[in-house]
Amino acid sequence: MIKTVWCITFYVSNLEKAAKFYGETLGLEKKYEYSSYVGFECGGVEIGLIPKLREGEHVPPNSPSVEFLVDDVEKFYSELKRKNVKFVKELHDEPWGGRQATFTDPDGNILEIVQIDWEKYFNVSAKGAQRKREHK
Repeated sequence: MIKTVWCITFYVSNLEKAAKFYGETLGLEKKYEYSSYVGFECGGVEIGLIPKLREGEHVPPNSPSVEFLVDDVEKFYSELKRKNVKFVKELHDEPWGGRQATFTDPDGNILEIVQIDWEKYFNVSAKGAQRKREHK
């Protein structure tokens, strides 16, 4: 039985450059670093980096994404913009209660920052669950 997500690992072309991005740009706490792996703490889930891609090679466009839940998405978005992070989808509202923006790491791994209006999220979820029960 699955208990939780333990680690999400990204393949990167330059381990040092990627570690700098996740540590300095995103502000994640580095747990450990080896020549073949760097691990960061992220709310009880480890973000791992492994050098597998060749320099200049990027992640395929339909790769999964990771959403980072933040307390103040406007503030963090502005901080990342000041650090020259390139967003592929600017800050916007979602109908389910999220306010989010999408960007990539130096290798093209898809990352998102999101702040959730929990009341709206639960209301939308409850309506969706109700519709599902009505269609059975």
